[in-house]
Amino acid sequence: MYRTSLTAIQTHGSSLVRGWRAWWRSLSPTRQDRFAALAPLAAVLMFMAAIVAAFWYLRMEEGEREQEALRRDAEYAQQRVRLRLLERQEQLMRIARDLSNQDMDKAQFGQRAEALISQYPELQAITWLDDHGRTKASHAAPSLAGEQVRVPGEVLKSGETADTFGLTRDLQQPVYAQQSATDGETTPLLQLQVPINVQGQFGGVVLGEYSIDSLLRYGTPTEVLARYAVTLLDAKGQVLAGTPLAPRHRSAQWLPWSAHANAYEVPVSPVGNGLVLRAQAYRTSLGVVGSGLFWLVVTLSAMTAWMLIATWRHTRRRMQTQLALVAETNFRRAMENSVLTGMRALDLQGRITYVNAAFCQMTGWSEAELVGQVPPYSYWPESDHEQLQNHLKDELSGKTMPGGFQVRVRRKSGALFDARLYVSPLIDARGQQTGWMTSMTDITEPNRIREQLSASHERFTIVLEALDASVSVAPLGSEELLFANKLYRQWFGSQTVGHLQLVAQAGVLPSTSASGADDEDGLMGLPADSLTSAHSENAEIYLPDLGKWLEVRSRYLSWVDGRLAQMVIATDITPRRQAEEQAARQTERAQSVSRLITMGEMASSVAHELNQPLTAINNYCSGIISRIHSGQITQETLLTALEKTAHQAQRAGQIIQRIRDFVKKSEPNRQLADVASMVAEAVELADIELRRHNVRLTHHVAARLPPVMADSILIEQVLINLMKNAAESIAQARRPPAGRSVELRVVPKQVDGQEVVEFSVQDTGQGLAAEVLERLFEAFFSTKQEGMGMGLNLCRSIVESHQGRMQAQNLYNGSEVTGCRFSFWLPLAAPPSDTTNLVANAHPPRTIA
Repeated sequence: MYRTSLTAIQTHGSSLVRGWRAWWRSLSPTRQDRFAALAPLAAVLMFMAAIVAAFWYLRMEEGEREQEALRRDAEYAQQRVRLRLLERQEQLMRIARDLSNQDMDKAQFGQRAEALISQYPELQAITWLDDHGRTKASHAAPSLAGEQVRVPGEVLKSGETADTFGLTRDLQQPVYAQQSATDGETTPLLQLQVPINVQGQFGGVVLGEYSIDSLLRYGTPTEVLARYAVTLLDAKGQVLAGTPLAPRHRSAQWLPWSAHANAYEVPVSPVGNGLVLRAQAYRTSLGVVGSGLFWLVVTLSAMTAWMLIATWRHTRRRMQTQLALVAETNFRRAMENSVLTGMRALDLQGRITYVNAAFCQMTGWSEAELVGQVPPYSYWPESDHEQLQNHLKDELSGKTMPGGFQVRVRRKSGALFDARLYVSPLIDARGQQTGWMTSMTDITEPNRIREQLSASHERFTIVLEALDASVSVAPLGSEELLFANKLYRQWFGSQTVGHLQLVAQAGVLPSTSASGADDEDGLMGLPADSLTSAHSENAEIYLPDLGKWLEVRSRYLSWVDGRLAQMVIATDITPRRQAEEQAARQTERAQSVSRLITMGEMASSVAHELNQPLTAINNYCSGIISRIHSGQITQETLLTALEKTAHQAQRAGQIIQRIRDFVKKSEPNRQLADVASMVAEAVELADIELRRHNVRLTHHVAARLPPVMADSILIEQVLINLMKNAAESIAQARRPPAGRSVELRVVPKQVDGQEVVEFSVQDTGQGLAAEVLERLFEAFFSTKQEGMGMGLNLCRSIVESHQGRMQAQNLYNGSEVTGCRFSFWLPLAAPPSDTTNLVANAHPPRTIA
């Protein structure tokens, strides 16, 4: 059976070996090298870990033995202290019993106390207290502090001793307590109060006071004090006697043999938890030999591991260097075979020693035909032998040009092509020059493209010179003028002053972009968007020096040297501006004529309106004259009549003044205008015409409307025209008196996110036909036989010049047209903080989007 087991073990071992060999052979050489380098390192680390674990285990075993010995010795010391306390307690109880039986007087008590104190050094004082806590007799050791000695007749004060006295009286049992030190000179004492029972009644106590330090010194065995640091602690952990060991430095606690100071605590009976004995073992170590052996093993293991790592890294670097060399060689060979640049190597005598495939492909000769040739080479054109020979002499003598030189090269087929040659010295591994390396590039096609670009640039320059606009290009932040065409030079000369003047006056700087600061670089103030997406800005400016109006367009571009430049194109638009100004004057005159026509159409109504106050004035004056002649007028009656006459005259004057202000010619004056005041003025003028047509006018103006930036006279003209047209539409529809009404509403509104004020005039007329709605605002289109067709066209022009919009629509009741509604809106004025800027910039340069 033994042989069978041995055979099975051998079979199993051989199978493991075969499996190991198969796994090792399946690895790549790189992995085999890696495992071969890491295996010794792993073995060294495992050996070091085993040594550390052994030291740790031995130290832990030693620590457990020390802890067990410490616990045993601490309990032995506690038993010795306990027996000593019980002996002293028994002696004090005998004294208390004798005092209870009245077998002892004060003199005998003093003799007994003196004998005990002299015999037992831990006893410091023995005191006899009556049932009221008054000292009847006391004897103290000479070593006791004076303030701790009790005087006969002294009564216990409130404190620890008085509390213990009360507890002893209640329990009728001996009670231990501690008396803490009051200052640094007194020492803490352990008190024992034994009750005195006189015929079943409490007759006082016998108070014994122990020195805790003497109790520790004389009660603890000397062999325990020699091996341990023994201390007595109170319930709060404060040291009462003895000297504890200092806490150990943390820097050495991580060592495997670093033993923490063993400590064991046990309460001292019969005192209980109020007095605890703690023993601390003195620090021990493995010694110099043990520590040296451990550090020697650790050092040798670290050095072995470091050398293995260094060897592995060195081997890895060598392998990487070899792989890099192989990759570099393959890369250079592939690069030589794939580049389109021809490479040729010459020795110091000018013999060809190497050509690559690109060089052979360019010239048409094979490598075998070229290598070994001396000048003149077969690819030199016969007509250029002398020139090429001079270039070769310069090349061999080291006189090479950094930018290379251009030559003509002949192919094997006889065709010629342009090439550029670059020469550099050929240095071997020892740093010595062995020849010259020449690279050759076919530049036939680039030369052709360069000629085409030159011709294209010439044509482009001719076109720019022939333009009727000034074109200039200058880099940002510089006074250099990169380009200027003929017209620019005629206007401004060859300096950058004109370019900068156009940029500054037109305001086509990057800050004027509508997208704001998000499209600008915060440090340079330049456009941050791409040049292809930058927006151009157009502005119209006037140059007094030239006496011309110019339309200025600008955009940013990248100049040929990579600098960011600004191109400015200025076109002379003086004739167009003159035409626009003439058209504006004609429009102003048309508006003035329209107001005169409106007043002419309203002449009869105005005359009727003025006839009433004039008739009233005539009647008042005639009545006053008649009463004055008859002498039947009093002063009060005369004053009343004159006041009414003056009121009627003032009324007539206001009507005439409003009509005069309305029809007089004036320049457009846009300013902050109150909407309610404009509506009131228009209603007073239009109400005359509406009453003539027997039309009722109702108007509603929303409260607290903000002001608008407008020309009050022009807006009143629009409102009067709309209300007058509404009254005429109602008259033509022949509506009954109850249905003849015009409603004017002015309310705030929001259009496309913009706060505006909407004016609407709604009538109950016959409405507008579909074909009329399409052409309603065209010039010279009118539905009236005597109309000129300019009223609504002017109204729309006035509204649009105020950045507003006007529209008209029919009102329906089912399918029946019940009237028409004209409405227009005006944007609100700028905030008060921007009003000054609006007034100061009443005529800014016009910008065309």
